[in-house]
Amino acid sequence: MQTGSVKWTGELKFVATSPSGHSVPFDSDRESNKAPGPMEMLLLALGACTATDVVIILEKKRQKLELLEVICSGERAAKPPEVWTKLELVYRLRGQLDDAAVKHAIQLSEEKYCSVSAMLRKTATLTWRYEILPPSA
Repeated sequence: MQTGSVKWTGELKFVATSPSGHSVPFDSDRESNKAPGPMEMLLLALGACTATDVVIILEKKRQKLELLEVICSGERAAKPPEVWTKLELVYRLRGQLDDAAVKHAIQLSEEKYCSVSAMLRKTATLTWRYEILPPSA
């Protein structure tokens, strides 16, 4: 079992320590907005999870990836609990990339490997699209 902790630092601010020992600030007060809120971090965790998968899969497919950016957008329920109900991911990639390899890598991430997307699909519809930018000169 992995264990982390979250310590209250005053107001609606917290510092989380991950099981691997990394500290992350949280601010649940969107007016003061001194750090990301918990639901924002979940949205970003989705992007980081799928980005990791896509990089690994494209490496295995011997694709020459120069850049990957995952833009994560979402809508939340109007009433508590305000879960994510609609999520959209836009993958922007650059490099010498085969379109079919990119599409397959994203599909594998979203349908098989990304743990965060598997959890979020319990409450949200998840759509994605991708753009392959020309390689750098």
